[in-house]
Amino acid sequence: MFVLPPPPRYPTQAAYNAAVAAGHATPMIETNNILSKPEDQFLAGEGIYILKEDLLLATPPPHPSEAPIVNPNPLATTPQPATAGTRVSLLSLETRAPPPALFKLTPTTTTLSPSIAEHPSEGRYSNDAKLSSDGEGRGTSVSDGGPSTSATATSAPAFGDGNALLAPEKTKDPNKRRKPKNNMTKSNSSFISRVIINEAFSKKLSDRPGDGLFAFANINRAFQWLDMSSSTKADYLTKILFTKAHCLSHDVNLVTKSPSHIDIIMGFSTGEIIWWEPVSQRYTRLNKNGVINKTPVSQIRWIPGAENLFLAAHMDGTLVVYDKEKEDAIFNPEEEENKSNGEGTTAKVVDHYKAINVLKSVHSKNQKSNPVAVWKLSNQRINALEFSPDNRHLAVVSEDGTMRIIDYLKEELFGVYNAYYGGFTCVCWSPDGKYVLTGGQDDLISIWCPSETALIARCQGHQSWVTSLAFDPWRCDERNYRFGSVGEDCRLCLWDFNVGMLHKPKATSSRQRGSVSSRLPVLHRAETQGTSASRLRSDSTVSAADGEEENTINHPVEPLSRTAILPPVLTKVVDKDPLSWIEFTEEAIMTSCKIGHIRTWSRPSDSPAQTDS
Repeated sequence: MFVLPPPPRYPTQAAYNAAVAAGHATPMIETNNILSKPEDQFLAGEGIYILKEDLLLATPPPHPSEAPIVNPNPLATTPQPATAGTRVSLLSLETRAPPPALFKLTPTTTTLSPSIAEHPSEGRYSNDAKLSSDGEGRGTSVSDGGPSTSATATSAPAFGDGNALLAPEKTKDPNKRRKPKNNMTKSNSSFISRVIINEAFSKKLSDRPGDGLFAFANINRAFQWLDMSSSTKADYLTKILFTKAHCLSHDVNLVTKSPSHIDIIMGFSTGEIIWWEPVSQRYTRLNKNGVINKTPVSQIRWIPGAENLFLAAHMDGTLVVYDKEKEDAIFNPEEEENKSNGEGTTAKVVDHYKAINVLKSVHSKNQKSNPVAVWKLSNQRINALEFSPDNRHLAVVSEDGTMRIIDYLKEELFGVYNAYYGGFTCVCWSPDGKYVLTGGQDDLISIWCPSETALIARCQGHQSWVTSLAFDPWRCDERNYRFGSVGEDCRLCLWDFNVGMLHKPKATSSRQRGSVSSRLPVLHRAETQGTSASRLRSDSTVSAADGEEENTINHPVEPLSRTAILPPVLTKVVDKDPLSWIEFTEEAIMTSCKIGHIRTWSRPSDSPAQTDS
């Protein structure tokens, strides 16, 4: 039997250059973004959505220190760094109008060198790109391109309230924001490979409209800052190339934003985190070399209302709270007796299948360095997390097929909900906080009502894993909801549901429907009715704390016969590559895919979001 030899590889850069000279390999050239306007559209009940534009982000070539691989061996077992599809963080510096009143919210020309040589002495920035590092006033906490949160959201206590050690240090001028330590344009860090700033950076920022959208997007080892209101949006404001590290998640702080100051956090495949202030081009590197946690950061979010604190989900099943201004220190789990939660009770270190394993409490007196808090949830990776609109609860979905509802202010677990099959991949809350959506590896979307500990409906329409979910607050009211989803099947699906149209699961039909904020505190006492012990997941059973054996916070899988099935109102293949992100703005639906296409679909001209605006 004849066995084919392994495909050729180039162990060194010199060998690759020789292969290029001999015509055996294609030169790796860093390209520009491409803006096009292909013709495409789809019809929904409210009208026709038209593809306004397609922005293709330039895929960065491999770092010069990486040996290029041509015709990779499909049987190779060499571990590769974690990657994620292109995801986008949108930011508006102006206060945007809320959705129509019928829905009352209850809180949520650059030139690139053809060479990829990235020597430290290579020019990285333009003199015209320097701006003052002085910060200005506090930004308003407004969801970018979406609804403003109501006063109910701001009434939630601050995370770590009562622990004076977490209060940010006061500056001489309260209107000035603290900047990160290091100048990114002059950095010789081995983590950052190259920084390219638009030659007309200052002019572009000063000439742009105040209500325009900024976009921050990742594509492999590159991270870009884009002005979506510019006619030349393909010319990024800033592009950062990292050395072998892929940005997996990022987030913008809505509390500290202003025209002269923006706080961005990025989580990487190496486990490291960067706090970046793009206007002054300064940065700080956290969890350096994995001193706190060595596993990749699957998702990262600013804690609502916090100036300094953010939450990172690591792929070992751990949630870690960091302070952007604190130094890192080697983390050792604290002793049980040191973990008082500030209310006279003690956070117990227990099995993570039975509660949150609080390795360090936010109320700890040891807050001189990061981490601020550490919670162990699972032995499998956390795929996504989302804060509730009322800023009191956290929904976390994992590879182990569970969604956990957590009161993160009290560091308590309220409920665990199980997937029909496989792991959960994405999660989001409804704008009023009543419902939680999860997408999974079972190709389904599940609609949960945590206040009733109930599965309301399963949504069938995707033909592969669901990767991102979002509600359309401009097409929601007190009873009717619109949301969208995208998946690995390249499909965009739109869904409408009215709770009155869906039958209630028998086990929860007698319960009164209420809001998350009013009902969640009793969830940990809710009994799972009409279920047999044989249907409990053996690897994810969660029992109530303090010895309440008769009650459970684990909610087993509901059978299909007892669950409403919801079809999509629209399903459309909108890209040639798997989709990774969806978001609704007042003017459009935006999607992105794994290879960098960011597509904008304009709403129908007669849609509520257009007529009421």
